[in-house]
Amino acid sequence: MTSNGSKYYWWCQIGGWGSLALVMVLNSSTLEQKITTKEVEIMTITVLTGILVTHIFREVIRRSGWALLTVDKALPKFLIGVTLTCITIGLIRMAIVDVLNLASHHNTEFMPRLLTVTVDTGLMIIPWTLIYYFYHYTQISARHELDTLKLEALVKELELKTIKSHINPHFIFNALNSIRALIDENPARARTAITELSNILRSSMQAEKLETVTFEKELNIVKDYLALEHIRFEDRLQVEYDIDEDTLDQPIPPMMLQTLVENAIKHGISRQVDGGKVTIVSDFKEDYHRLVILNTGVLNGSRNTDGFGLASTKNRLQLLFGQKANFNIREAGNNTVEARVLIPVHMSK
Repeated sequence: MTSNGSKYYWWCQIGGWGSLALVMVLNSSTLEQKITTKEVEIMTITVLTGILVTHIFREVIRRSGWALLTVDKALPKFLIGVTLTCITIGLIRMAIVDVLNLASHHNTEFMPRLLTVTVDTGLMIIPWTLIYYFYHYTQISARHELDTLKLEALVKELELKTIKSHINPHFIFNALNSIRALIDENPARARTAITELSNILRSSMQAEKLETVTFEKELNIVKDYLALEHIRFEDRLQVEYDIDEDTLDQPIPPMMLQTLVENAIKHGISRQVDGGKVTIVSDFKEDYHRLVILNTGVLNGSRNTDGFGLASTKNRLQLLFGQKANFNIREAGNNTVEARVLIPVHMSK
């Protein structure tokens, strides 16, 4: 919670429990009873105990994430929480009153006294809980709505990009699905993921304007993408880089490496129960700049080799670098698929 939110919370706490004390005073005045010192002390005990225990209850709500739950899921938890809170306040209040000898009816049995105090406390705790929950639920819903609008804007932007470039953007839609799943589960992480996705989109749109980009720029986009995909796969996705730094300034088609890595995730890692590893290699082999993407998995018929993204990779390589540029994808053994790109260095310079 922000500092302003914390300030408002304490004002509401003091104001709410102070209002209870005021009601107790007015009730005594209405009954034309003189307010005694003991009654003032009991009011003070009630207010301070209420503030302390409800603050602890609030911490339980925050740490357990109850405010993030829908009403049907939150209701049973809050019912138990409210009951325990009321009983706790009742026990503490009775104990202090008895220790200080403030009780007016010493012969009253324990359970009837506890029940009476618990019910009285519930009249304050139940509205307190409802206000706290629905305030935060409304705030969270508003943030979710804002996140949804951002997602819709990103989808429209992606559709426009696809029409303009015909370069494989499916990884962004996969990322959107991951973010959608995070919105209810982890709103903070979802907002961070949206920012990461925006960075990738911005980079890819800038790259779209060029025929080639440096391998270093393309690699940075891929690193952002893999970080985002880690949200979906967690420990099921391992990444390894074997990069010759002398290749970082070599020109390659924009989004080409991204297309190949996305294909490795889609047809390789995602099909493995235990996930797997993606390895990106960049070096020089004779007169070629060699790019190799290795991923755990096997080729599945023609879907891995004839997809639109891979077909566009072949076409762009030949258009930019001629017939000597080469691309192929094959099974390398040991449950590994290899996608290999060879770009003639003397023609790409």
